[in-house]
Amino acid sequence: MKKTVHNSNVSFYGLGIAPKILDILDRMKFTTPTPIQHKALPIAIENKDIIGIAQTGTGKTLAFAIPVIQRLSQKNGRALILVPTRELAIQVNETFQKIASGFGIKTAVIIGGVSMNLQIKALRKNPRILIATPGRLVDHMQRRSIVLSDINALVLDEADRMLDMGFLPQIEKIIKFIPKNRHTMLFSATIPGAIVKMATAHMKLPIHVEVAPSGTAAEHIIQEVFIVQKSSKRQLLEKLLQQYRGSVLIFSRTKIGAKKITRHLQQINHRAAEIHSNRSLAQRREALEGFKTGKYRILVATDIAARGIDVRGIELVINYDLPDDTENYVHRIGRTGRAGHEGRAISFATPEQGSDIRSIERLINAALSIVEHPDFPKEEFIKSSGHLKGARLYQGKRRKHSSLRNRRRKYYRNK
Repeated sequence: MKKTVHNSNVSFYGLGIAPKILDILDRMKFTTPTPIQHKALPIAIENKDIIGIAQTGTGKTLAFAIPVIQRLSQKNGRALILVPTRELAIQVNETFQKIASGFGIKTAVIIGGVSMNLQIKALRKNPRILIATPGRLVDHMQRRSIVLSDINALVLDEADRMLDMGFLPQIEKIIKFIPKNRHTMLFSATIPGAIVKMATAHMKLPIHVEVAPSGTAAEHIIQEVFIVQKSSKRQLLEKLLQQYRGSVLIFSRTKIGAKKITRHLQQINHRAAEIHSNRSLAQRREALEGFKTGKYRILVATDIAARGIDVRGIELVINYDLPDDTENYVHRIGRTGRAGHEGRAISFATPEQGSDIRSIERLINAALSIVEHPDFPKEEFIKSSGHLKGARLYQGKRRKHSSLRNRRRKYYRNK
């Protein structure tokens, strides 16, 4: 599919957006739509079901927020936005409020980690836009503190991530209680087969809008790989943090790893904070807000922060550990180089992880630059023999099963 060119001749005018919303966009200094906005808005405003595929950081939230608010301003009913994580729910709500407040439309965020009673009070104020994570929404449905019979617009944001986190049963349950005569939009950076199956079951002849192939990494990001021994990762990280002076987002594979990295950075006088599911919602919000404001120069995160966190001006993303799920590489590095700005992503790979790097290269359809640091000995990827390959396959299967168990535990712990 031909890619839409993002240039200064394109504007929000002529896309079917109501004049009042155009005035709000002007006041927000939004003058030029991103490619996904330019392609998706005219279709969504006509209330046609849509599957929108675009790299992370390209403005998908506004691409569904505008049609939802325009629809609610013209007719009765409410909208439901389902998202995978608490942080993304808060971020999406901020975008909605910028426009919905001009119409007197209230929003409510329904997520775990927040008092159920406070959320019930918010629901009693009759918000017309509900932004929710699946687990907590099902909790409210079971308590009968929320009714979905008047939902006429449904958005599944980062749907592939929701399925990856094991939320499919909850999503199916939620959709059963929403009227079939509704407008449905699905947005994501990737579209695996499970998404196609779900769209076929729950959408009416959806129009597929794609501004980049599924899995394509965002443009303007310099991507590099250091081959490094596991025992040398910490020292290499210290060297890179001396070289790059801007804001840095570091990804760890595990919560324990994120905590250890953060403690080490704090001990050597770096302003660092951590964000993962072992932290309370208040702690996660404080860390994210501190990162946005510059209180913390470094944020260490697990993949919970890989999607939908709109923090502008991140100079560098470091994959201290490669992701278990190859597709998460795209979402991780998409935290830098946002909105057309240049960014940089550096990954640490041990000599045994050559196959993992090759999997990433196949996903993004590009070769990653292997670079060396003058203070560290040159390393190379180990050429796998049949024995090693079989061992890694066995380990991969064990890791996959372990990951599924962890996702189930995570759901019941974080809903």
